Amino acid sequence: MRSDDTIFATASGHGRAAVCIIRISGPQSLTILETLGGSVPEPRHAAVRTLREPASGEPLDQALVLWMPGPRSFTGEDQAELHIHGGLATRAAVLRALGTIPGCRPAEAGEFTRRAFLNGRMDLSQVEGLADVIDAETEAQRRQAMLQLEGRLGNAAENWREGILQALALLEASLDFSDEGDVPQDLEADILNRLDHLHAEIAQALSSRSGERLREGFTVVLAGPPNAGKSTLLNALARRDVAIVSPIAGTTRDVIEVHCDLGGLPVVIVDTAGLRESGDVIEQEGVSRARARAQDADLVLWLIPPEGAETGAPPARRLLKVATKADLNRSRHDCDLSISASTGEGLSELIAALEHEAEAALGKGDAILTRERHRKALERAHDSLAAGWKLLISRGPLELAAEEVRLAARAVGEITGRVDVEDVLDRLFSSFCIGK
Repeated sequence: MRSDDTIFATASGHGRAAVCIIRISGPQSLTILETLGGSVPEPRHAAVRTLREPASGEPLDQALVLWMPGPRSFTGEDQAELHIHGGLATRAAVLRALGTIPGCRPAEAGEFTRRAFLNGRMDLSQVEGLADVIDAETEAQRRQAMLQLEGRLGNAAENWREGILQALALLEASLDFSDEGDVPQDLEADILNRLDHLHAEIAQALSSRSGERLREGFTVVLAGPPNAGKSTLLNALARRDVAIVSPIAGTTRDVIEVHCDLGGLPVVIVDTAGLRESGDVIEQEGVSRARARAQDADLVLWLIPPEGAETGAPPARRLLKVATKADLNRSRHDCDLSISASTGEGLSELIAALEHEAEAALGKGDAILTRERHRKALERAHDSLAAGWKLLISRGPLELAAEEVRLAARAVGEITGRVDVEDVLDRLFSSFCIGK
């Protein structure tokens, strides 16, 4: 990939549409606009132009064009947009025409965003926020992603990094005093106070995992004996038939997942095989998977039918007992909730309970850490600050204390992409659609 190329790609959805947006970025953007559309409009002012095939001059489409000279553009480079009609043939013709211009090529996945990062328009945490905005399925996920895109984590990380570097500068200055004797007490106390304050702030950020869990969703596993009504409940919560329902015990043998939006929060409902002893090898594997998913779930709904005695529930972080088939008028009094998935009785109360559980676990999307990468980097910074502080308290070698503080600054710098970014970039940008 050469950054001196001019790249282009569609930035709107695939398929037939009223409008298709084609983005162009790179040094030839202005020339391309002149080649295809003739006169170029004022910067950041949309104008209608007839796009023409470069070689023959044949009209391709009437389009709305925009010219955005760098560095005041998304990528930081000269950039243009073509808002063309969204027919498949029109889109293909315009893209084909762009591809005939020397030095102009189709963008790779995520290349627009990569250029924005490399040109300083976004830091790495903002790039991740953009990816999360695109992938957000619920209101809470959207809200959290927007905070990330607006720089909430990046700004915090830069403040921590700046504070650590200030402490490091004082610590390195104290090395000069160590050649002449003891380090002045006021300087040593200042360094210790700074490290202690930074250590506490980072510890506070590490104290919650709700951000990572919000990205992944709150997992609810439906578990119980065969014919307890798990698949019927899954279909009722999903409002569509996603699981086969039959009176034959052992119908569900594999794990079935449905992603739901409950109260603006992402919830993953998991249907599992009925828990019982079986000589069927396939059903045994289903039961084993059911127990494993129940153990890892945020919440297990242990479904108990009216006709059977309660069997032992699997180990779980949190479990609610739900009496099923309430429409049979054989109520149980040893359960937290009573429902009938077939008639809808009790479902509103169950959904309210699920929303309450999810909100308690995930919060409202205001967590500062949203990825395991952020957590790992901050954990390393946290440990290095603690090690440096202990070396100072114990009168250990100042050179080792300074190295620990330097490692802390480096670890925090990984969050915004100041250091060690290439492997993260490759994984992240490959997940973007082409025009992003």
